[in-house]
Amino acid sequence: MIRIALVCFALLLAPGAAAARDAGCRIEQAGRVVLDRICDFTPDGRNGSFALSPRGGGQGALFGPILMVSVSVIEPGLAEVRGLTRDGINSRWGTARRSVSDRACWEGSDFRICAR
Repeated sequence: MIRIALVCFALLLAPGAAAARDAGCRIEQAGRVVLDRICDFTPDGRNGSFALSPRGGGQGALFGPILMVSVSVIEPGLAEVRGLTRDGINSRWGTARRSVSDRACWEGSDFRICAR
């Protein structure tokens, strides 16, 4: 039952009908690299929002207990970031600003997400 709920919730968070593609994903939390590998990048064509998930649509975690990370652009250069956990918790990481020095990255108060 929980697995079905997680899949349904992930589908709701996944942007539109855009196809996922491989991307170099790097996530840092509190200055520590927690993810640095190829993952699935699913764009949301409306405004630059995107989701990161395990490569090939795998059912495993992206890292630790996190199944998917979503970066939802709320205005140009500003996004809301969330992580979906194995327990179905849609944890709010907070807002992030697009990096001026590296446009592939978004920087929050204690995290940084880059997708290339």
